[in-house]
Amino acid sequence: MSDVSIFSKKDKNFPRLLTEIPSCPRQLYVRGELRKEEHCLSIVGTRKPTRYGVETAEKIIRGLSRSSRLTIVSGLASGIDTVAHSEAVKNGLRTIAVLGSGIDHGSIFPPQNKNLADKIVSSGGAVISEYPEGAPGLPHHFPERNRIIAGLSLGTLVVEAKEKSGALITARLALEQNREVFAVPGSIFSLNSCGPHMLIKKGAKAVTAADDILEELSVPVMKNLETEKRDEAVGREEKIILTLLSDEPRSVHEIKGETEFSTSGILSALTVLELKGLVKKTGADQWSKI
Repeated sequence: MSDVSIFSKKDKNFPRLLTEIPSCPRQLYVRGELRKEEHCLSIVGTRKPTRYGVETAEKIIRGLSRSSRLTIVSGLASGIDTVAHSEAVKNGLRTIAVLGSGIDHGSIFPPQNKNLADKIVSSGGAVISEYPEGAPGLPHHFPERNRIIAGLSLGTLVVEAKEKSGALITARLALEQNREVFAVPGSIFSLNSCGPHMLIKKGAKAVTAADDILEELSVPVMKNLETEKRDEAVGREEKIILTLLSDEPRSVHEIKGETEFSTSGILSALTVLELKGLVKKTGADQWSKI
């Protein structure tokens, strides 16, 4: 394919994190953009997820898209991999698919994700492989490519996986590479929960929301644009009260003592701020910033 580029470890855009793993690939075949410095999170899991697994992965990625610039890495397989890439594209996050086959249309595995691979590239992401064009998706290729998925990333999140699965291979490789491992807890009655629960018992961080991941990873956090616009729309008195409430909850009496605003003026400002979703009442006469 004419749009395929080949990168070696010596190229300036070869991912730095990947060069740090013991078995770094000698070269990568790439469709799309490769970046040297990038904050990546790999998301992997079963090829046959439950509704719970799908919805949890979607929720976490939506949360990440609102507060961070993480790139989502996965393997383009059916199931959780597909959800991870699709939801990343949908929410404007860059995503990288690491294949266990060639990246030309005739070799992409599974074949039903060829269109998804195109969407990943057209949205600013990348489809990569250490295997040349025309290489089939042989069984031993997939465990081998998992080291690249883990190696590109600051951490790996496992969303539903049986006790023996490729997702757990990726998690093990992440640990060997001194990267973070996260796992989504699930029902004790589901076989798909066996893998994540085993990882949690061994020290992986249990994840139920995007913030659980951001707490562990040093990644740039974006200011919430919606909140920024609302902040700009408030008046002078409201801004002063909002600043006071940033430190700790306060009563109307305390706000009055620090601002010399009238009681009616304070109550009016608090009502406006509450309607805008910027403050909330936390007690009989206590207010705090959201």
